[in-house]
Parts: sequence; C-alpha cells; structure tokens
Amino acid sequence: MHPLLVTDPSANAITVHAVTAANRAAVLEALDPPARRFAVAQGLGSEGDAPEAGKVWLLPDAEGNIGIVLFAVEGESARRPDPFLFGKLPGVLPEGIYRLAGVAAAALPAAVLAWLLGAYRFARYKDSPAPKARLVLPDGVDGEEVSRLAAAVAFGRDLINTPANDLGPDALAGAAHALATRHGARFAVTAGDDLLAANFPLIHAVGRASATAPRLIDITAGEPDWPKVTLVGKGVTFDTGGLDIKPSSAMLLMKKDMGGAAAALATAQLLLDARVRVRLRVLVPAVENAISGASFRPGDIIPSRKGLSVEIGNTDAEGRLVLADALALAAEEQPELIVDYATLTGAARVALGPDLPPFYTEDDAIADEIARTGEAVNDPVWRLPLWPPYDGMLASKVADINHVSSGGFAGSITAALFLRRFTQGVPHVHFDIYGWTPAAKPGRPEGGEVQGARLVYAWLKQRYGTAS
Repeated sequence: MHPLLVTDPSANAITVHAVTAANRAAVLEALDPPARRFAVAQGLGSEGDAPEAGKVWLLPDAEGNIGIVLFAVEGESARRPDPFLFGKLPGVLPEGIYRLAGVAAAALPAAVLAWLLGAYRFARYKDSPAPKARLVLPDGVDGEEVSRLAAAVAFGRDLINTPANDLGPDALAGAAHALATRHGARFAVTAGDDLLAANFPLIHAVGRASATAPRLIDITAGEPDWPKVTLVGKGVTFDTGGLDIKPSSAMLLMKKDMGGAAAALATAQLLLDARVRVRLRVLVPAVENAISGASFRPGDIIPSRKGLSVEIGNTDAEGRLVLADALALAAEEQPELIVDYATLTGAARVALGPDLPPFYTEDDAIADEIARTGEAVNDPVWRLPLWPPYDGMLASKVADINHVSSGGFAGSITAALFLRRFTQGVPHVHFDIYGWTPAAKPGRPEGGEVQGARLVYAWLKQRYGTAS
C-alpha cells in the first residue's frame, strides 16, 4: 500500500470538501459561523461565477487549527473536467491526515490516484522534501490498484528524469533486469558485436559509436497457454542526432529519448504485478546515438533483421531504426498483439501538442477500445491514419526503403508507415509519445511522464483478465 494512504476509515482526519458553484451555498451553510465568515472573507461566498478550479481554502477550527479544507473543482457543466485536479493538494496541504468529501463515487479512484501522482518528487540529485499529506482511502476505492499505478508511474518517471551520464544503455538494462528479477521473469540481453551475430544490424549501427555498447533487452513472463503480447520500447538513452547533429537547444531534453522504454517497462510492471493473463514479452533496443568515427552516416545502406535494405536519410531519425529490428523479432513469434512506445517524431508534437500522443493501428476495433480506455483512465491519445498514399514518400532509388520521407510533410505518419513494414501483419499499435510534461499540472509534475502506460495496462487487463 502506498505510504500516503491511510486504510483505517476511523482515522482522525481533516475533511477536504469539493466545492462547485452548485453546492457552494450548502457547503457554506454547514460550516461553523467563524469558519463561514473566514471563507466569505476570502471570496468563497461570492455569487455568480463558479469558484476558480484548484483554489484551496484552509479554514480554522475553534482552537485555530485547520478544521476543514475547501477545494474548488469543476462543475458538471465544465467542458472537460480534469480528473486529476486533486493531484494539486499534496503540494499545498501541510502534513496531516485528510479525507475527501463531496466527490462523486465514480470520480474517487481518479482523485486518489491523482493525490499519489501529485506527491511524486524526483530527488536523486537534490533534496526535494516529499509531501506528507496523507489521505484516508475512501470506501469503494481499490487501494492496492491505485498504489500499483502510482508505483509504476513513479518508476517510469524516475527512468526518464535520470540523465544519460547515469542512465546509459547498460543502466537501462540494469533497471529492466531488476524489474524482471522482482517478478520472477526471464531476462536476456544481447550486446555489442553479438547484435550482428544475432542479426540485429540496425540496432548495432545506431549504437556502435557510443562508448557504451548497444544492446537488446528481452524480458519474458507468463504461462505458455496465455495469449502472447509483446511490448517494444524505444530506448535511446541520449540522442545527439548523430552526424546530423542536433542544435544544442534541441539536445537539452534528449535524456528523455528513452521515454518509450520507460513506458514499456512501467506497463510491464503493472501487468506483472496485477498478474494479467498475458504471456508477456518486452523488447527494448537500448542505444546511445553518439558521434565518433564509428557513427553511421547519411547515405549508408544497412540491412535489417527482416531482410529489407534501409537507406539512411537522416541519422537523427534513429529511433525507428532500432525499433525496426525489435519489431521484426517480435513479429517472428506471431503474437496476438504488438504494442510499441517511442518518443519518435517532433511532427507528432506539432500536430497534437505534448499532452495528446497520436497512436496508429490498422484495426478499427482495437482503435476504438484504446480511445475509450484512454479517456476512461485519463491517459488520452488520438488516432492518426496509416495513410497508404504516403508510403511512397519512403521510396529509395538504391535500397528497398528509405527510413525518412522525401519531404517535410506527415512526419509522424510516415514514421509509423516505416515501422509497419516490420510487423509482418501482426496486429500492431504504435504510440508516438512525448514522454515529458513541459509545464506542471495537477498530478503531473514537470518532467518525465510514461504516456500510454496506464492506458495499455487497463486495456489489456480488461481484455484478458487476471490470474487468481
């Protein structure tokens, strides 16, 4: 159970009451007169507009201690209420035990999860006191489930937030190994020139310039008769752009270029911890796209595991190359489903911004399930098309395919079309995530974020169920 959750329903706790325009008068009427006057003096009694969502009022009791907390939330008329608004509270409330009131039963699980996610701090290099506001677990909320979700998100956030000097391909493999060991899963890694012997030429080419050898991480778990699902995560621990070097400003966040690997590993932790009935495989090509005399070059033609020859159009589009070999391996076993996560294109951010990752699949039923699940668990995504006419943008005059398009249009779509070449008809979902929260929001501190992880976990759990 998460340390900020109190499971004793009789615990002495300060009430946090959700306030909207609709219930404001009733909430005020229920307060003791001094507290009511205090709230009115701070503007809560004003008629007209709804209270500003996220505003907090700490009201005293007769002894001058905090007697009740009022917290303004969006009303039912809000166009898109934020289910994670309660994630603001751990950062503003003093140490103590609190309980929620005035929150609809259906909204309570998200409110509790938001509280835990909002308490996250990345404190590896600098003291950052963790919030100490604890929450009484409301009736009907599964404390083990929200704790499981918070732990997996924190795990993934920590990976993304760790800089490349402490999280290279070897350390990423170490984190994956620890995860596999903790859950009794099988772990293997293929590194350095062994990648060539094992037929992963694209992974080797992208990572060979680094002082830390490239590698393919491979985790397997689950019963043989369970449906096979494979997760693939882009694990570029730092991306200089290679010989097509990025400007310095574009490198500042490139520690997050392994955000796809973090999302895949966070999803795996959730699936393993909940014992979702899938025969799980997790593949993470872990590389650093560095610069040296061994760097791969624009114009190089490199074979792929699938046998397609790939012309290198731009060394800064390295992620799709390492994913291609990993996806080809995943497809060889003909699993029921392949899901990949990758911080793949800036074009996705131009199209949909940092908070709404696009996803791609050829299966309309799967797309509908994913969209509905993302909305339900507040891990939203938006489907973009695998538009067949754009496939021609990847044509090469000297190889089977170029890995980047011939123009500047539809960059996220053409990247997804490239990846599709390597999945051999297996049902495949590709998430082009940002992996980062650029400005803090309730429940989502600035920094690394494992977009899509909670969504895929909820989707697969609903689809396949859990082992007893």
